[in-house]
Amino acid sequence: MDYLREAEGKRIRDKKMGESRCLMVTGPVIVGAGPSGMATAACLKEKGIPTLILERANCIASLWHHKTYDRLRLHLPKNFCELPFMPFPESFPSYPTKQQFLSYLDDYANRFGLEPVFNTTVVNAEYDHRCKFWRVKTSGLKQEETEYISQWLIVATGENAEEVVPHIDGMENFGGPILHSSSYRSGEIFYEKRVMVVGCGNSGMEVALDLSNYNARPSLVVRSAVHVLPQEIIGTSTFGISMFLLKWLPLRLVDKFLLLMSWFLLGDTARIGINRPKLGPLELKNLSGKTPVLDVGTIGKIKSGDIKVISQEIKRLTKDSVEFVDGKEEKFDAIILATGFKSNVVSWLKADMFSQKKGMPRKPFPNGWKGQNGLYAVGFTYRGLLGASFTARKIAEDIEHDWKAEAANFMAFSLQQSELEAKEIIKTNKIFYQ
Repeated sequence: MDYLREAEGKRIRDKKMGESRCLMVTGPVIVGAGPSGMATAACLKEKGIPTLILERANCIASLWHHKTYDRLRLHLPKNFCELPFMPFPESFPSYPTKQQFLSYLDDYANRFGLEPVFNTTVVNAEYDHRCKFWRVKTSGLKQEETEYISQWLIVATGENAEEVVPHIDGMENFGGPILHSSSYRSGEIFYEKRVMVVGCGNSGMEVALDLSNYNARPSLVVRSAVHVLPQEIIGTSTFGISMFLLKWLPLRLVDKFLLLMSWFLLGDTARIGINRPKLGPLELKNLSGKTPVLDVGTIGKIKSGDIKVISQEIKRLTKDSVEFVDGKEEKFDAIILATGFKSNVVSWLKADMFSQKKGMPRKPFPNGWKGQNGLYAVGFTYRGLLGASFTARKIAEDIEHDWKAEAANFMAFSLQQSELEAKEIIKTNKIFYQ
C-alpha cells in the first residue's frame, strides 16, 4: 500500500510538472495490438479481466495494414486462422483476402470492445522487485512520457516487429530502387522492369508471382534450401491434411507423404534451382521454426520461364547491375528484399525470458508463453494465428487464477476492515450512551 501512495504522489507531481505521468493499471498491460494481442485481450475480457493494450502504430494489426502486398491472402484455410470466440463469416472464401482479414479484425475489436492506446511506443519495461509490479515506460507522438504500473505484462509484439534488411556491398551505388517486401504493394509500377527478388519464402515467391502477372521480368534469388509444398492436395488444404495425419502417424512418416505429394504435383524442385533441406518440412519447422512455402502458382511460372531462379549468392551491386559470387553479372532496374522480419523485444524488455540473439522465448513451443513474475508472451510460436489463439487462451486461464486469488484477498481484507469499523462504532456508541 505504501508503494501505491508513492506512485500516486509521483503521478500528481509529474502531472503538475507537465513532463510525464505514472498510472496504475488494474489488469494486465498488453504490448501490441496485432491479432495476438487482440486475441489475448478478448480471452481475458471473457473472464471479466480488463486490459490495457499499448500500440506504437495508429491502428490495430499495423503489419497487415501497412506492410503487406495487395494480393496477399491467408495462406491457410480460414478455420485454422480464426481468433477465439469468433469464426470468420461464412460468406468469406476459404482463403480470405487481406482486406477481408482486416475487416474481420475490426469486427473482432468492436465485438469485444477492445480499444488500444495508439501511437504509444514502449521504450522500456522491467520488473520492480521492491514493489512486485511491472513498470512499463512509453513515449507518445509528442515525446510525452507515461509509465504504466501493472502486476502482469503480456508481450504481443510478435516475431515480425522489425524488417530484416541485409547489407550488400554497393547498395549505395545502385541506381534503381531497393525496397523491403514490406514496402511492396503490387507489380503495376514495375511493368517490363527487370526486378531481382531476394529470398524465396512465402513473401518472396508471391512477390515474384505478382511481378510476373504485371508483365515485369522477375528473377528470384534462392539463397538456401527450402521446402515448397502445394497449397492444396486434391482440393484439400495441405496443412489440414498434415494436421489430420499427425493424429495417427509419426511426424517423419507424414513428412514422407508430403514430399511424395509435392513431387507428384510440383515435380522435382531441384531441377528448377530450388533444393530441399535434408530434414522433412514438418520436422524442420519444429526444430527451427522455418515454415515451408505453400505454392500458389509461382512454381508454374518458373517452369514456363516467366520467373528466373538464381541460385548464386550476391557479391556486390553496381550502378545498374548485380555481380554474383560465380563471377556472372546481370542488369536489374529494381531490387526487392523479401528477407523477412524479426522480433524487437530485447530492445525494450529487461527480462531473461527472451534470447538476446533472436528475441524469441528461450523455452520452445508449447512452453514459451509463460515467464516469471507475471510476464507472458503471445505470437512467438512460429505457428501463426493458430499458435496465437492457443497461447492467448493459456495466458487468460493462468492470469484468471491470480485474479481470483487477488479478489479473494481483497474481499477478506474488506470484511476485516468492516468488522473493525463495526466494533469501533459499537464501542463509540457505548461511551456516548453511558
